[in-house]
Amino acid sequence: MSEFDRDQYVINNEPYYRPVQNEVEMYEAAYDARMPVMLKGPTGCGKSRFVEYMAWKLKKPLITVACNEDMTASDLVGRFLLDINGTKWQDGPLTVAARIGAICYLDEVVEARQDTTVVIHPLTDHRRELPLEKKGELVKAHDDFQIVISYNPGYQSLMKDLKQSTKQRFGGMDFDYPETDIEVEIVSHEGKVDRETAEKLVQIAQRSRNLKGHGLDEGMSTRLLVYAAQLVGKGIDAQSACQMALVTPLTDDPDMRDTLAAAVNTYF
Repeated sequence: MSEFDRDQYVINNEPYYRPVQNEVEMYEAAYDARMPVMLKGPTGCGKSRFVEYMAWKLKKPLITVACNEDMTASDLVGRFLLDINGTKWQDGPLTVAARIGAICYLDEVVEARQDTTVVIHPLTDHRRELPLEKKGELVKAHDDFQIVISYNPGYQSLMKDLKQSTKQRFGGMDFDYPETDIEVEIVSHEGKVDRETAEKLVQIAQRSRNLKGHGLDEGMSTRLLVYAAQLVGKGIDAQSACQMALVTPLTDDPDMRDTLAAAVNTYF
């Protein structure tokens, strides 16, 4: 059995999440069916916060894995390690989640190699099991176990996409930046600024999102707006806060930076 303590993965304090439509009810139904769930949406729109909120609401432990191109199947499943007494097996995060009945969240899963992500296949169909070939063990997933993956379709390419054999094991939920009033509410709450300031930040972001595909890969995310609001809340003047949190992280192109700075100057 896993030596990990289940309680360390439990979220005790309610994360702030503002529902946009019926995503909470949809996820609860998917979890009741133990359906693997795929979240699609742009960077910083609230996918990870949503998973944290649902784990808290359902009172289930959450194990998050930030996927990357160097991640191997052993990083997910586990490996033998050398210690003073010889070799010792150490479970990977996917195995730990399957053993203890956690929600395993694979963030930006398309960043991982396809030969790595196929290890989740036996856990995402009727089998709900994970073969540990190196250890010669077959792990039967705990009744509470569920896999959730997320990625940004805007970054999809032929080299970075999920196989159809992987996609069709999941129920899908689309996420996007919230409507204006809701986004203003989120930025005001999370950034601890007045509504007027939050409204100006959201208007700047909407201008930047119109430039997607016209010089920008992505517009300003809700996450970046919260960063800017937090700086303003700490006493930084709005233009400097926007330059640091909204303009500089988004692009290195001088002309595009000037365009974004002009949008900031329009509102502040």
